Amino acid sequence: MDGRTALTERFEEHRSHLRAVSYRMLGSLSEADDAVQEAWLRLDRSDVGEVENLGGWLTTVVSRVCLNMLRSRATRREDPWEARSTDPAAGREDAVDPEQEAVTADSVGLALLVVLDTLTPAERLAFVLHDLFAVSFDEIAPLLGKTSAATRQLASRARRRVKGAPLVSGADLTRRRRVVDAFLAATRGGHFDDLVSLLHPDVVLRADRAVGPTPRPLVVTGAVTVAKGAMAAMQRARSTQPALVRGTVGLAMAPLGRLFLVLEFTIEDDLITGIDITAEPERLAGLELAVLDA
Repeated sequence: MDGRTALTERFEEHRSHLRAVSYRMLGSLSEADDAVQEAWLRLDRSDVGEVENLGGWLTTVVSRVCLNMLRSRATRREDPWEARSTDPAAGREDAVDPEQEAVTADSVGLALLVVLDTLTPAERLAFVLHDLFAVSFDEIAPLLGKTSAATRQLASRARRRVKGAPLVSGADLTRRRRVVDAFLAATRGGHFDDLVSLLHPDVVLRADRAVGPTPRPLVVTGAVTVAKGAMAAMQRARSTQPALVRGTVGLAMAPLGRLFLVLEFTIEDDLITGIDITAEPERLAGLELAVLDA
C-alpha cells in the first residue's frame, strides 16, 4: 500500500465525524461536504507524520474552514464554491440529494439549526465544538484567537440563546407540548378528525401577508375550516418541529434548516383557541426562538 492510499484510508476513518461537525457549523450538507473536501486537500498537502491525533488535527482544520465560511457568508452565502476537486477521496456527488438534506436536518433538529443560524460565527463554533462534540475550550480558543475564558463566555452566551427561557411553569410547558405535538402528528398523518378534536369550535387562525394566498393578512375561524387548511399543508408539516417561541411551545417550519414560518398557539383547557402564523422575514427575525428539550 503506497503512502497516499494509506493517508486516504486514514482520512476516511474520520470523514463521518468531520461531516457531522461541518454540518452543525454550517447547516448545509453541500457546504459541509465542501469543508470536508477542503480538509482532505490540506491533509494531502501536509506532512502529518508526526501528528499523533489525526482526528483532532482534522477537526481543527475543518473547524477553521467552517469558521472562514461562516464569516464570509454575508457576501457569498448564495454562491457555491466554484473549485471542486475530482479527487477520488472526495466521495461525494456533484449535488446533494434534497431528500438526504431534509432527513439530515430533521435528525439534527430543525429548531437547533434555526437557532444556531442566529449566532455569531465565533459563538457557533464555540458552542458546536464544546457542547455538541466535547472539544475543550483550551483547544477551541486558538481557533478564535481568544483566551479559554473568553471562549467559555462565547459558548455560554450561545447556550443561553439555544436553550432559551420558558415563560411558563414546567408543568404548563409539558401540557402545551403535548397538545402541540398532537397537532403536528395529526397534521403530518392527515388525521382530520384527530386534528378537529384538538381545536376549540371557535378557534381563530391569523396569518400574516407572507403566508398567502392573498397579499392581505389571513383570518380563518372554526375548527373544521382551520383543520382543512392544516391538511392542505400536510407536506410542509414534515419540515416542521416544536420549538420554544417567545418562551412557550410553538412550531417552526424550516425546510433544510432554513426558517420559513412559525406557528404560535393559544391553548385553553387543552384545546387550541388561537393560532398565529408568522412568515414575513422581518417579523421572523424578531422572534425569540429556542430549542425545546425532548
